[in-house]
Amino acid sequence: MKIVVCIKRVPSTETNVKIGSDNKSLDPIGVEYIMSPFDEIALEEALRIKEKVSESEVTILTLGPKEASTTCRTGLAMGADKAVLLKDDQASQRDPFAVASALAAELKTLNPDIIFFGKQAVDNDNNQVGAMAAHLLKLPFLSLIIKLELAEKKVTVHREVDGGHEISEVDLPAVFSAQKGLNEPRYPALKGIMAAKKKPLEEKTPQLPDATLETVKMEYPPSRPPGKIVGEGVEAIPELVRLLKEEAKVI
Repeated sequence: MKIVVCIKRVPSTETNVKIGSDNKSLDPIGVEYIMSPFDEIALEEALRIKEKVSESEVTILTLGPKEASTTCRTGLAMGADKAVLLKDDQASQRDPFAVASALAAELKTLNPDIIFFGKQAVDNDNNQVGAMAAHLLKLPFLSLIIKLELAEKKVTVHREVDGGHEISEVDLPAVFSAQKGLNEPRYPALKGIMAAKKKPLEEKTPQLPDATLETVKMEYPPSRPPGKIVGEGVEAIPELVRLLKEEAKVI
């Protein structure tokens, strides 16, 4: 079984990011980059399938700059067999459709049985690329899965939806996006880290369409006013209520 996991190199959620001088992108200085956490969940699920299904192969696919090879090596250390980097120094500026188009073009050549995405990348939080890629590939797409059961060429997935729990069955090939709760990603072991250095990582030039979306400007959120202490004990309650009503206007 051939499985492809599409991942993205993103700034660490613990990094204090700053807007770049162009006011359209992040300043990369001092930023630590990681694999998007939801993509880690997707990769873990692919690796679990590989462990259960004989002769399975897991390929990592990403669109990114040359530095994204480090992120690919992390996935290889976790247990993936090989990786493909669609090298693009402007990847962080690409709109979701351009990213989906580049990934879909390569996915057609890989011809996998299962394609995994994280539900969304934690930098832009667009939650669009997986669905767009599935549409371009004309494959069924099941998003936000929290459980997956494989039986030959059929997959049953569980999804949390508003007000309930949904169970769906789909024939392969198909595309899935992973949600928190599907599994707990493993940490790369030393053996895996050493083995990853010898695993194939192919760099290719992506097929990119013309841009359909442009980032015009990035701005910091407005600063919050400082907090206010109105007193202590029950005596402060009337003043607190007045401020909530007249200033904050929340009651």
